[in-house]
Amino acid sequence: MKLARLIFPALACGLLCVPAMARAAEPVRAKVDTQAVDRAFDETVARYQLPGLAVGIVEDGKVVYARTTGELAAGGGVKIDADTLFKIASNSKAMTTGLLARLVDAGKLEWDDPVTKYLPDFRMYDPWVTREMQVRDLLIHNSGLGAGAGDLMLWPGPNHFSRADVIHGLRYLKPVYSFRSRYAYDNTLYIVAGEVAAAAGGAPYETLVRRELFGPLGMTRCQVGEWNRDAVGNVAQPHARRDGRNVVAGEDDAVVPNVPMMAAGGIRCSLRDMLAWVTMWLEPETSGLVDGKPWLSPAQREAVWSPQTIMPLSRRMRDWDDSHYSAYGYGWRLADVDGTQKVSHTGTLSGMYSAVTLLPQAHVGFVILINTDADDARTVLNQVLVKHFTAPAQRRTVAEYADELDRDARTAKVERPLPDTSSRQPATAAALGDRIGVYRDPWFGDVAICPAGDGVRFASDKSPLMVGDVMRSGDRLLVQWRGSGADTEPWLEFGPATSTPVTLKMSKIDPDADFSSDFEDLSFVRVGDCRGGG
Repeated sequence: MKLARLIFPALACGLLCVPAMARAAEPVRAKVDTQAVDRAFDETVARYQLPGLAVGIVEDGKVVYARTTGELAAGGGVKIDADTLFKIASNSKAMTTGLLARLVDAGKLEWDDPVTKYLPDFRMYDPWVTREMQVRDLLIHNSGLGAGAGDLMLWPGPNHFSRADVIHGLRYLKPVYSFRSRYAYDNTLYIVAGEVAAAAGGAPYETLVRRELFGPLGMTRCQVGEWNRDAVGNVAQPHARRDGRNVVAGEDDAVVPNVPMMAAGGIRCSLRDMLAWVTMWLEPETSGLVDGKPWLSPAQREAVWSPQTIMPLSRRMRDWDDSHYSAYGYGWRLADVDGTQKVSHTGTLSGMYSAVTLLPQAHVGFVILINTDADDARTVLNQVLVKHFTAPAQRRTVAEYADELDRDARTAKVERPLPDTSSRQPATAAALGDRIGVYRDPWFGDVAICPAGDGVRFASDKSPLMVGDVMRSGDRLLVQWRGSGADTEPWLEFGPATSTPVTLKMSKIDPDADFSSDFEDLSFVRVGDCRGGG
């Protein structure tokens, strides 16, 4: 997804957004209409041909709706149920910030502590930013880095980057905005946040999550760190839509690794466990108590849900929700919908989509888990559920929202068509000449652009799924990926052949592709010949 630029400082949200929340009228507390939700559920599955879907709703502290459909792997015959594990992706962020809030409650850190207090070797590109970066800044997407900066160290996975590699690599990522000036979504700083939690809490991040979150809240199926797929069992696999059918894309290995991006998007949970998580946030005085006390103090609950960075207020938010503000807290997105507060987040990984939405004033929350690429499906179903509680008289359907998204997509395609690369042909080593060789970027490491058979292969040293064939399209070069690991194709843009050393830049062929394919942040120089002659 693409993010609009933001031109106001975060302070403005404290002046504008909080009063808007305070003035919001108390919504009508109506019981869920399960038949209406069933219709939306069925229409979404049919419209988008989903391989699997799990939806749950909490109202007044009770699970009032929980439904699943589909299979762990399409055609495998094993049904999804309320205990099936899904990748919750960036909904992991709220768990990381919840853990940090628990540590604040315990007196083990403060939100405005400098990051270097806990990680002395932490560095950003600008030494001043390094000194000024506080724990809170790791969580609110205002670092000055571009959207998704450094994400190629995280995806596609698994890869050979460690958390230490990711944190070290931050010092080479050049900012594109001033520090604390605007919103631009990032994942890498959440990895830093996870390591800050480990340093302050005196135990690895995974241990702290199990001890401070999963255990007290009874989230018995959730997984963090390394675990055995078959021993745990009942694990949904990611899918993609190919040739008119759903196929598994990126199946888990027998041992699910402890990936670097765990604190940003690596946790997996079941619908049942996610509903326990939602219930704790909605009913803190009665749900998820630890020794008879709320899991978080009122002060830290307020801190986590306080607007920190203004987010763009899109036309769709204004048209669909009558929204007046949009902001980011600590791991949560904050907005108003039809005069009531909405606290939410989404999670997106290749082949897995999730959504968590809370309407605290209505004492309602819901969870959506999907095991395929399903941006529009998640959007329309989540929207129907929100409006079910905030504006039930509107009665807009899945089809209405879906048709509107389709119209918007067609318009965008006309206004910004993709470059035509249909004439692509394999490039040859002879044509590339002295540009054949090994290239190095300071944060991404080495890639080899070397002869392979009659063509030329691009292969990353530390991200082994990023392997493909160099192709020529007109007077430009691109990489056509092999397999399903990488999904956004890049242009290759070599510097002048006469330059020493030869340089290489990359950019997305589709400028609207997901920002996590941050090829534009790479800056390669040629460091040697191809190893072993190819």
